[in-house]
Amino acid sequence: RFDRQIGLDRPDLKGREAIFKVHLKTIKYGKTVSSEALAEMTPGFAGADIANICNEAALIAARHNKKEIDMDDFNYALDRVIGGLEKKNKIISPEEKEIIAYHEAGHAICGWFLENASPLVKVTIVPRGIGTLGYAQYLPKEEYITRTEALLDRMCMTFGGRAAEQVVFGKISTGAQSDLDQATKMAYSMISVFGMNDKVGNVSFYGMQQDQFSKPYSDDTAKLIDDEVRNMLEGQYKRAQDLLIEKRHELELLANALLEKEVLLKSDIIKMIGLRPVDAIILDKD
Repeated sequence: RFDRQIGLDRPDLKGREAIFKVHLKTIKYGKTVSSEALAEMTPGFAGADIANICNEAALIAARHNKKEIDMDDFNYALDRVIGGLEKKNKIISPEEKEIIAYHEAGHAICGWFLENASPLVKVTIVPRGIGTLGYAQYLPKEEYITRTEALLDRMCMTFGGRAAEQVVFGKISTGAQSDLDQATKMAYSMISVFGMNDKVGNVSFYGMQQDQFSKPYSDDTAKLIDDEVRNMLEGQYKRAQDLLIEKRHELELLANALLEKEVLLKSDIIKMIGLRPVDAIILDKD
């Protein structure tokens, strides 16, 4: 039937849990391993990604002569799949390592105190893959629509690394290139696709931009979009700087802990700076 089309989306939380249960049947794992927890840790992952994680976890456990796979093996496998192979032989100078630590701590602090940012799971300065000197891992919510304030909070969190460098060292580095790319794409989408700007208005040029031979708006509108994107980006960068100046003590705590341990989990951060304000409010209501 050439007239029938079947769309296959990436699995949701329950779908990922079911896929994990299928793959876990073929490997021996410990009591600490939970398909529900693994599903929560892998938002946006397809079935092939989940199979890859299970295989990688089994290989890691075998290399350490373990009789069964535990959650540490799955965590390491997730790091391997998300960030790439750990580069133990990569030599990083103490000065660069300090910049990386404050950069990643800046992301973590912004995400921790912004209401609509995704919850932090782990932050590390262990170099992985090609060009990855550190990263922060988050657990985004399973959502199908996103409000303006949530996108702005995520943009602010994306600027957290560069803002931390500016606040602490008074200088910036090339380490924020991917962050800038992500934030710029987000800003253009908000303004020219989702109609989330008062001056540009309730318009979307998404469909018309696919035609490479025609421009769907005038030069004046193009300049307006560019100006509003720049204003939005500068506003969120300034917001990230102000937040990190306010939370300078917490930023220093996290950066120093990263320099010492290289990997911090959510539980470590809670011990150092307390619960996320959003989580604390939920607990008070309960």
